[in-house]
Amino acid sequence: MNNNRAMLVLFLTLLFDLVSFGTVIPLVPLYAEHFGANPSQATMAVAVYSLMQLFFAPVWGSLSDRYGRRPVFLLVLLGTVIAYIFLGIANSFWLLFAARSFAGAMAGNIAIAQAYIADITTPTNRSGGMGRIGAAFGLGFIIGPMIGGILAGAQLQSLNFQLPSFFAAGSSLFALFIALTFLPETLNSKNKANTRTQGQHQHLVNLLKVLQRPQVGLLVFLYFLISFALSGIDATLALWGKREFSWGLQQIGYLFALMGLLNTCVQGGFIGFLSKRFGDIKVLILGMSTVGMGFLVIAFSKSLPLALIATILLGSGTGLSLPTIHSLISRFTTAQQQGKTMGSAEAAAALARILGPTWAGICFMMFGSSSPFLSGTLMILIAIAFTLRMNHNAVVPNTEIDSKPES
Repeated sequence: MNNNRAMLVLFLTLLFDLVSFGTVIPLVPLYAEHFGANPSQATMAVAVYSLMQLFFAPVWGSLSDRYGRRPVFLLVLLGTVIAYIFLGIANSFWLLFAARSFAGAMAGNIAIAQAYIADITTPTNRSGGMGRIGAAFGLGFIIGPMIGGILAGAQLQSLNFQLPSFFAAGSSLFALFIALTFLPETLNSKNKANTRTQGQHQHLVNLLKVLQRPQVGLLVFLYFLISFALSGIDATLALWGKREFSWGLQQIGYLFALMGLLNTCVQGGFIGFLSKRFGDIKVLILGMSTVGMGFLVIAFSKSLPLALIATILLGSGTGLSLPTIHSLISRFTTAQQQGKTMGSAEAAAALARILGPTWAGICFMMFGSSSPFLSGTLMILIAIAFTLRMNHNAVVPNTEIDSKPES
């Protein structure tokens, strides 16, 4: 199978799996409140997914380096199907919490997919490849929240939380079928890492080692800051819409879908061109600036038009920022370390998605519904300041980096 066909199969697999992910994202906070949770507890039900991902994403990345991308990818997809079924049959907050915990433990798909893209692309066209992963994510956030919102309903008093959960399980099951039938392996025995699978303690050590590599460490830190800010949106947007506009899941689903639409348009059609024309670092600055403006606008949104403008800014800025960071991290990493490094980067982002929703929930309870978005603005400003410093000092490696030994 040629690389273009492999890219297409990977894209379709991720698309159906991420439709599942998008279906339940708006669901979880209100699902938790349905069982009597307060806003802080509801955002903890969002954060626990990333808590488990923090521990397991490096494990899946390293396992894919050693045993191949395909078998590990299939395993995490199967686990995801089970997690969504578990979510659909939950009848208490703690069962909901357990279902999201298990889903987080199986959340190795993105790190493996990023390593897969690195296997079949060159450094010069890697931004476009990472953009296609982001496009699948964007499409998942168009289709998933819309379907989840329609299945759950628009009336707060009669929301259906089971149907979206079971739909998500079915969509991930179809993703598993595609991968099992069509997805090829990209690593041969020569390219697989010649190391033994390591315990979680060693994977956390790997993350610390990644952070000590100057440019990669800075990029992972930026990824942490952006993920911290954006996770506050995921955790509190439904709660914000419920209190500010009395919206149910259908209306919130449409906002998430609009973000996904803009994300897809940017990543699927523009990011490769912009990266080649202006360079990854300038694109990253533009993307983060757009995200920051989106946070600021939504913090003061008291009408639907302002909420829509904020959503457009957030979707577009995210579409520019995240795949560019992934591309830069990959370009500073040797071929044999792609899975480990991407897994460590996802672990850092997972840590941000633990702390971000937790902080957003505390802010929501103590300072009001707009405070999580103002906090997000501050995180983005810090990230821009560090990126401007990198823009002044950094030199992006050339296309020969994959052949150079890691220092």
